[in-house]
Amino acid sequence: MLDIKFIRDNKDLLVEGAKKKHINFDVEALIKVDDERKAFLTLVEKMRTEQNVMGQKITNTQDESARKTMIEEMKTLKGNLQMEEDKLKEIMKRWHSLMVQVPNIPDISVPEGDSDKDNKEVRVWGEIPKFNFTPKSHIDLMQDLNMLDLERGTKVAGFRGYFLKNAGVQLQFALWNFVQDFFAKKGGFSPMIVPSLVRREAFMGTGYLPQGEEDLYKTQDGEFLSGTAEVATMGYYMDEQVEKKDLPIKVLGFSPAFRREAGSHGKDTRGILRVHEFYKFEQVVLCEANHETSVAFHEELTKNAEEIMQALGLPYHVVVNCGGDLGLGQVKKYDIEAWLPSENTYRETHSSSYFHDFQTRRMNIRYRDDDGKLKFAHSLNNTALSGRPLIMIVENYQQADGSIRVPEVLQKYMGGLKVIEKGK
Repeated sequence: MLDIKFIRDNKDLLVEGAKKKHINFDVEALIKVDDERKAFLTLVEKMRTEQNVMGQKITNTQDESARKTMIEEMKTLKGNLQMEEDKLKEIMKRWHSLMVQVPNIPDISVPEGDSDKDNKEVRVWGEIPKFNFTPKSHIDLMQDLNMLDLERGTKVAGFRGYFLKNAGVQLQFALWNFVQDFFAKKGGFSPMIVPSLVRREAFMGTGYLPQGEEDLYKTQDGEFLSGTAEVATMGYYMDEQVEKKDLPIKVLGFSPAFRREAGSHGKDTRGILRVHEFYKFEQVVLCEANHETSVAFHEELTKNAEEIMQALGLPYHVVVNCGGDLGLGQVKKYDIEAWLPSENTYRETHSSSYFHDFQTRRMNIRYRDDDGKLKFAHSLNNTALSGRPLIMIVENYQQADGSIRVPEVLQKYMGGLKVIEKGK
């Protein structure tokens, strides 16, 4: 959410930002409702003052006849005030509904474009493997090695359901342990296991609602299942004032993740590249309300994710997302995409975003600056690890006989196992 004063003072900038993000938003409609809101606030405050003055007069009046007259006037005043307050409530509902639809303004460095096809490559790391055989997909490899069962996954969990088994589980746990150790050695991040069943307020605050509701699973009690630990981690500080001396706050959040994939029918229907349920480590940062500080942390979080991919020996490239591939609240976003041999292309494994105070203003997360003024902190997040690097390891480390080499950094977490082979 942006500050209404900023919106009113920078209407043209907001229009251009929405256009760059390919988001339809009528800023003039918001300004009109805001004018109504301000007018009714003034009227209601005036009527409340009149009511208070009348109440004082009634208290101080000794003449019974005059008191009765004033009491009748007070009843009329109260009735009129109630009607205006009801109108104000309706206006506030419309105002808030429009305010949560206001898109954040993208950074000037964000390229123009309609979709992820227009994202721009900024750097490449690693050598794409060259096989002297036709590389198999992770599906064939993992099923042949008894690491994955999709048929029973569908039987038990429905479309996109799966069972990870045996060496598949070992490899997944090895990745989790490696990432935990990576951040422990790096220092500065507080590890958290966070809820995946989260109340609506945290989704509104992080910007996943109201626009993204179709992609969320909802319970009969009105909560939602989160698709990332970012939501609950940000909610941890909701409606709180943090100490400036504690900034930056860095959290490595871990949770199950759930996504309906409502807009992806027909995409990646086989395998475990796009599933409804997985696990995810997320880097989340709260920092001072300063653009340069946000940019520096954005680069740092992205670097952390790249170092993980480099340690795993997975070739990747980094793209900066175009305006049309940004969410409502993002100022700028990088995607890391790793090489997937079976598709002969790069596929996304990590996303890194910063928001300025878009999320914290919605969630009321503030700190008191050195000048004594309360400010909304800035927020950032970045994938540390999702389920996809496991797929990339399986495909990039495959051998001609269908076995899979284990990346050196993971071997100690798998009891020294160097190769995943059939029957072992």
